[in-house]
Amino acid sequence: MSEQKKKMGRPPTDTEPVMVRMSPAMITAIDEYRRTQGDLPTRPEMVRRVMAEFLERETSFKP
Repeated sequence: MSEQKKKMGRPPTDTEPVMVRMSPAMITAIDEYRRTQGDLPTRPEMVRRVMAEFLERETSFKP
């Protein structure tokens, strides 16, 4: 079986967009870190993963 790549399209309706400005150095660090992941997540997906991990560790958040 071949894995199918997710298609771009309308985002889930149970989410909200968040705009965040970051320094070029932070963006570079995010890009370098995401390239260490086996599935090469997109930049937004990497930010979601890092935030979810942080919130799980520091609060009662469970994804």
